[in-house]
Amino acid sequence: MATASTPENTSNSNKKQTIDSLIHARWIIPVVPEQRVYENCSLAVHDGKILAILPQREAHNRYRAADEHNLGNQLLIPGLINTHNHAAMSLLRGFADDQPLMTWLEKHIWPAEQQWVSPEFVADGTRLAMAEMIRSGTTTFSDQYFFPEATAAVTRDAGMRAQIAFPVIDFPNPWSRNGDDAIEKGLALRDDYRSHSRIALAFAPHAPYTVGDETLKKIAIYANELQMPVQMHLHETAGEVERAIADSGQRPSERLHNLGLLSPQMLCVHMTAVDDSDIALLQKTGAHIAHCPRSNLKLASGFSPVAKLLEAGINVALGTDGAASNNGLDMLAETNTAALLAKAVAGNAAALPAHQALAMATINGARALGINDVTGSLEVGKSADLCAIDLSELEQHPLHDPLSQLIYTANGHHVRNVWVAGKQLLKERKLTTLNEEELRQRAGVWRDRIAGRAN
Repeated sequence: MATASTPENTSNSNKKQTIDSLIHARWIIPVVPEQRVYENCSLAVHDGKILAILPQREAHNRYRAADEHNLGNQLLIPGLINTHNHAAMSLLRGFADDQPLMTWLEKHIWPAEQQWVSPEFVADGTRLAMAEMIRSGTTTFSDQYFFPEATAAVTRDAGMRAQIAFPVIDFPNPWSRNGDDAIEKGLALRDDYRSHSRIALAFAPHAPYTVGDETLKKIAIYANELQMPVQMHLHETAGEVERAIADSGQRPSERLHNLGLLSPQMLCVHMTAVDDSDIALLQKTGAHIAHCPRSNLKLASGFSPVAKLLEAGINVALGTDGAASNNGLDMLAETNTAALLAKAVAGNAAALPAHQALAMATINGARALGINDVTGSLEVGKSADLCAIDLSELEQHPLHDPLSQLIYTANGHHVRNVWVAGKQLLKERKLTTLNEEELRQRAGVWRDRIAGRAN
């Protein structure tokens, strides 16, 4: 059980300071320090950053806020961080269910993308995905999809924080002619957003079986020179690893290491088919993992040994993958699944306890994206990226431990309020930067187009 406590009094001043906002909550879980639950406390926000966490009475005595939010029986946590997504694929939700990975990709998804994916598709699909993410508590996401310039533009306008990982594939696709073309376009986009406070760019070589050695070497050189993150689907299935060994005599992780890609800038997505040699390489290089349990389960891709990876000191974060292979982008549901699955895979009910699962969805995600100095925990000086969850519903009673209730009982529908950099994007379940009715209408247009019922 998490430790109930209050932050230390950090000021003796009697003069009230004028700030942007005060947020009062029944519980606050900062994530750092670990296993803390602050009761009846307030969070002070100014210039988009966390100024203080302190008891509510002291907050009223110390600050005069332009906006004040009384959340009642809501739990305030850091905004959730989705480290792997294909946001625009929300428009393909339910399009090709119940298929194994390669059949799903080669027979259904890739042909549909070749026909339909465009800047318009990406913009509409990403807006729909962001609405779902905001409404379920996500404040930051890493996206890997075609036309990343469209993703970046709508994300900028919606107010979310994002890592835009531009796809690099060695054959023609809707966005690029080949790997070199993708790298050139992606680096130009990076220049466009170089000074943006919420949007950063990353390389996203798609997978070991779609990107050759020469392209991967170029990415390794650029990533090192520019200090840019890299993310890649890796060891997603046992079949992928078996084919790689048959083709090259190397496991995919070994090949990437030899090409210079495994490093603290590398985010390895999925990592279900993992052996001790893979774990040793991840330990040695400091690479991170994006665990996507619900997508892995739905595609029968395998089980990542999360408890073993964490015990080895490897940073494991969480991602939903796209809505076409998960059917939802609810990070609370993903966190719950991760916690339960880790226990079953390890054969140990103590594996991945609630506080560690929450860390995977917050601070571990920030570390994986290289932004843990900005977000991922509620610490003074960090961005006010916040999520408030209602714990007053009947199914939340009796409440013995708010952290346990968060991980094992709550879901995205319990999220009531969300802020990014101090700006409120969800106010009592209402989106403030996206138009829900317009999103429904556009989703219907795409459904009809894809089904052949409209031009």
